[in-house]
Amino acid sequence: MLKEVTLGGVIAILLFLLIQGYNIFPALLIGGVFVFLYNFANFKSGGYDFKLVSTAKSDLNTDNNLISFEEIGGQQAAINELKEALDFIKKSKLVDSLGIRPLKGIMLFGPPGTGKTLLAKAAANYTDSAFVAASGSEFIEMYAGVGAQRVRQLFAKARNLALSNNKKSSIIFIDEIEVLGGKRGQNVGHMEYDQTINQLLVEMDGLATDDKVRILVIAATNRIDMLDPALLRPGRFDRLVRVDLPDKEGRLQILKIHTKNKPLSKNVSLEKIAQETFGFSGAHLESVANEAAIFALREQKQQIEEKHFKEAIDKVMLGEKLDKRPNAEEMYRVAVHEIGHALISEWIRPESVSTITVSPRGQALGYMRQTPQDDMYLYTKDIIEGDIAVCLGGMVSEQVILRNTSTGAMGDLKEAIKLAYQIIEAGMSVLGIVDLDNFPKDQMQSVAMDIINKKQNEVYYYLIQRKDLIVSLAKTLIKDEVMSGEKLRETIADYKVVDQLDLFNDQSA
Repeated sequence: MLKEVTLGGVIAILLFLLIQGYNIFPALLIGGVFVFLYNFANFKSGGYDFKLVSTAKSDLNTDNNLISFEEIGGQQAAINELKEALDFIKKSKLVDSLGIRPLKGIMLFGPPGTGKTLLAKAAANYTDSAFVAASGSEFIEMYAGVGAQRVRQLFAKARNLALSNNKKSSIIFIDEIEVLGGKRGQNVGHMEYDQTINQLLVEMDGLATDDKVRILVIAATNRIDMLDPALLRPGRFDRLVRVDLPDKEGRLQILKIHTKNKPLSKNVSLEKIAQETFGFSGAHLESVANEAAIFALREQKQQIEEKHFKEAIDKVMLGEKLDKRPNAEEMYRVAVHEIGHALISEWIRPESVSTITVSPRGQALGYMRQTPQDDMYLYTKDIIEGDIAVCLGGMVSEQVILRNTSTGAMGDLKEAIKLAYQIIEAGMSVLGIVDLDNFPKDQMQSVAMDIINKKQNEVYYYLIQRKDLIVSLAKTLIKDEVMSGEKLRETIADYKVVDQLDLFNDQSA
């Protein structure tokens, strides 16, 4: 009302001055500049719209943003821990009777794409709470005080949303909280970051148990090491829930969820796909299912077949196939290189090779994909040395067949060196347990090179006895572009190895 009266008065005065013959243009110009600056400041410092999601039970069938814990696969441990914390909201009367202080914050941390945002949405549904979502980057601006004000607005909107929907609780979800809650004092000359995190700490400290609306803050980060320690102390983010990459059983659950609405051929084994996707996150697996359906669409198939899933796995791992094609000489070298990897992989771990191809994808001109037998979390010296041998197989194969090597082995060599240093760091080398910070770097490098050279000699001796096999497989691979692990193993089984030492002895006689 005051704004309307003031505006009317200003217009009346300007009209009076105009009738009296005064030049009102300077006044209009100054007034326009003032209004622009006022509105610009308000736009930058207030009225920010965070994502508000109603979670009324009646909306469950219409709101696509709402999910339940049953729709999230591969994170049962995280779900169980999260449910226990959320029961403090669902069973508030029992919590109060036992004198328990409700949790104020839950920190979800883990690799990208593992379902942290989905868990937060499911938490709001599970507790029948209002849900407010924001990203850490939304709080940081170049204008002083903007971030702190937006934190206050976020908590105010969470309360108002719950009250307007007749809810007793509200969940605030802050994604990428490391942007907002990084360690204080690191941004010299820019206090906006510190002011913003200070305001968040104040708001969390002010969450009383007898409020009309109980607020729970759920945050997600990929870099928990970057967070300010004050955020993680008891009384703020009381629970740290690790949302890790799913194991084989978890990957199978995720694949079943994402293929529920897709027509699968009878030859598709989700168990086999789950085994071949070790290290994939939930987001990766969703992409695999989606890409497999796209490949089926390209071929105008009514059902998704196993080959579509294999193609989808390769695309998710390495990218789309490229139009570039190496010349004949380079193509042969690539084939020899990949066959070397595959033969050593089958030697070290039988039935480990899934696919070999010379079709360029991403930065790779060709690749050999392995299928892990079981998910592994601990590695012995023998396992790591076996991985080193596989890395060296491509380079040594080039050396055996073509008498020289190429830059195509650079990535393999870097990985082999990394694995050798891993043996040293774990105390499994001839050096025993070492202090990496105080140990001479040149001596450590010498031991790493000894490990690599030893495995290189073993790989060379194994491959030189199979020169004809390498050439034959390389020619077949160039012709077909793709070779399955089954075909590789059939060819290996039919090949008779001629020991080079026996051949030398026969020629001497």
